[in-house]
Amino acid sequence: MRIVIQRVREASVAIGGTTTAAIGCGMLVLLGIEDADTTDDIEWLCRKICNLRIFNDSEGVMNLPITEVAGAQVLLVSQFTLMASTKKGNRPSYIRASKPDVAIPLYEQFIGRLSAMLGQPVATGTFGADMQVSLLNDGPVTIIIDSHTRE
Repeated sequence: MRIVIQRVREASVAIGGTTTAAIGCGMLVLLGIEDADTTDDIEWLCRKICNLRIFNDSEGVMNLPITEVAGAQVLLVSQFTLMASTKKGNRPSYIRASKPDVAIPLYEQFIGRLSAMLGQPVATGTFGADMQVSLLNDGPVTIIIDSHTRE
């Protein structure tokens, strides 16, 4: 699994011109899933999301995890293009991205586990939909994490 975390002041997902999910301060998390991913990847990434110290403390230093920021929320969006390979040529290959029959159950497990760890519901996009994602990046702070390389 690969995620991109963006610290945001606000973020939303629209489908067909209708906003289907929106958050204020918090994280927009884009999630890419491949066939080799397991519940261990979900557990590791969810723990990392909850404990990543990217929010400012009272001194203005990035020292707080999302769990210590009052009112902070997470918007999780599936994004198969995160699994793109650009090794050959200029057209990305998405062969590593899981098909829906594998990805949807893992995506749903990810939502459930992250919600449980945060102690609040996670806002989501709609798996496989043509989504328009809007955000106001705060910082900007953008972190890329891959569960297979553990970095």
